[in-house]
Amino acid sequence: MNRITQCMHGKGTVSGVMRHRHTSPADIPSKYLAFSGMYRPVVFWNLTDRCNLSCAHCYNRSGPGCQTVGELSTDEALGLIDDLAEMGIPLILFTGGEPLMREDIWELAQHAGKKGIKMALSTNGTLITTEVARRIRESGIEYAGISLDGAQALIHDRFRNSPGAFERTVAAFASCREAGLRCGVRVTLTKENYGELEALIDLALTLGASRFCLYWLVPTGRGIESYERLQLGPEEVTGALTILYRKARETDPSFMEFLTVDAPQDCIHLLTSMEQDGSPDVAEARELLQSLNGGCSAGTRVANIDSHGNVYPCQFARAENFLAGNIKNQPFSRIWGDCTNPVLVRFREKQARFSGRCAGCTYRELCGGGCRVRAYAVNGDFFAEDPFCFVDKQGIIFKR
Repeated sequence: MNRITQCMHGKGTVSGVMRHRHTSPADIPSKYLAFSGMYRPVVFWNLTDRCNLSCAHCYNRSGPGCQTVGELSTDEALGLIDDLAEMGIPLILFTGGEPLMREDIWELAQHAGKKGIKMALSTNGTLITTEVARRIRESGIEYAGISLDGAQALIHDRFRNSPGAFERTVAAFASCREAGLRCGVRVTLTKENYGELEALIDLALTLGASRFCLYWLVPTGRGIESYERLQLGPEEVTGALTILYRKARETDPSFMEFLTVDAPQDCIHLLTSMEQDGSPDVAEARELLQSLNGGCSAGTRVANIDSHGNVYPCQFARAENFLAGNIKNQPFSRIWGDCTNPVLVRFREKQARFSGRCAGCTYRELCGGGCRVRAYAVNGDFFAEDPFCFVDKQGIIFKR
């Protein structure tokens, strides 16, 4: 995760991170959660594969036809929460499918809250009414990330394969505001909505979003079929990052923050832009990014548990050979703490074996070699270069 606003406006952030390294998870301020230690990961938990939409780029292949057979039972889910609490994880992000379609979500959230675990929700927003938003807040969930992939209905509804989705999603932000629930925009940027980016940011500000989180397309789930057609080129990526940087510079950080996900190399563009601007915060931003020990959080600061209890290094690492274990057979804490687990070892010790551009790149210590899921999916080699990277073989950033 590339925390643009925090790096640009984060005076005292480094000292804050260090001060909270050994703090009880329940007492860690939200802005420091991304910097939790290896064995206390943020857990992305797919509560269900069911969804009321069927989005073309869904990494989980979720949709109305997905079944509940094999999903964790309520008792298994409560036991998992107990295990995560005992580990001291800082945050559970309930996702799906559409997590609001799981009938026991309120029971699970309340149990996690009693155990002192912070919680967030990832949702398409179409099921959020004022009453649902109130229940989300009262259950202990502190934040809802709502997917919005277009600044107009035509683009968003096509993305989500659902006429009327845009109107219901936009209405969800008003419902969250009315209920006092903090919410933000999540957008996956592709060739189909690239031209919408600046208008989307303006819409997010109008809707009262406290966060604008940009995801890049990853070739996993249904995203595999559309990857070549929809994926952006390096010039488009740097163009988008330039827009985000400018908007983050212009926006009061207490009003809305900007982030990007699943391209650790985005921090290279951020630092370069700050240096060119003569930013007084560049030294602290660099120190903050270096504290992450190599950009990518998969298998270290981030974990994924799917609806059937399978454990993966991150929510996008869903290939069969990325399966680290299943919580029905072994507690998550034991899987995650196994220093001999071959899947986790590969993610945690990846840098020594990089090839291609990543092998000799001068930025590698910052970005950690980009996204291994994307490298494996495109090249068939876990240690190959990230094909999405905008830094060429000479270490020069593509310009737009």
